[in-house]
Amino acid sequence: MRSLLLAALLPAFLGAAFAAPKIVNPVISRSDDGVNEPAGARYGAGDVLFFSCRIANYAKSPEQRVQLAYSVQALDPKGVPLMEIFKNEIAEEVAPQDKDWLPRISTEIAIPATVQPGAYKIAVNVEDLVAHATASLDVPFMVRGRVVPATDKLTVQNFHYYRAEEDTKPLDQPVYKVGDSVWIRFDVTGFHYGPKNQVDLSYLFQVLAADGSALWTAPEPVVDQGESFYPRSYVSGAFSIKVQSAVKPGEYAIGVKATDAVGKQTVEARQPFTVQ
Repeated sequence: MRSLLLAALLPAFLGAAFAAPKIVNPVISRSDDGVNEPAGARYGAGDVLFFSCRIANYAKSPEQRVQLAYSVQALDPKGVPLMEIFKNEIAEEVAPQDKDWLPRISTEIAIPATVQPGAYKIAVNVEDLVAHATASLDVPFMVRGRVVPATDKLTVQNFHYYRAEEDTKPLDQPVYKVGDSVWIRFDVTGFHYGPKNQVDLSYLFQVLAADGSALWTAPEPVVDQGESFYPRSYVSGAFSIKVQSAVKPGEYAIGVKATDAVGKQTVEARQPFTVQ
């Protein structure tokens, strides 16, 4: 009879001893220890998110110690990490009066400046070193922003004119007068990467007459170089020039010659504007 009782209790005992941990109470906020953002919240390029969660069902050693190893990493819709993986451990002694204590994971996630909009996620993985069990949880979040289509070769796109540097809406009709500053912004795609996602781009600007002849050429190109953990899907460029008093009314254009030093590519683009 005693052996039958032990046989009945053994599965339950083993199940309790080897219960897998659980990741609970995930929170995404805009400040440390802030409130959870509402469902459907969208975040923009450059935003910093404060993420936290708790670990339940953890095991304790005979010495009443908790030993947990965990990692947190944010991923884009294609599964590309936004930043280096965050790893850490929790090793604590849990007193009997702390039986309801849940270990906390917290870290910050910076959204890169040139991400595409879409459904992103925070991947959390926990290993209970006492129970030799693991748990994982994907916490989704949405990123808003401009869609800049990828290209298979160096391309200048979204070439637009603006009235002022801080303007966000481009001009429908780029018409300027003497004394105005002519502002342009554009995106470059299709460049190649060097080591550590290095980008090496340069832009040479010109003011062109209606027939395409160069009226003015910048003495030096503008250079955009740098490395990044997250590969930049596009690079934005900008340029401005003032309409001088000697400029006659008519049709003109600004041209840009973009060069990708890593991929050994060059492309030229131009956009017309009017001086009244």
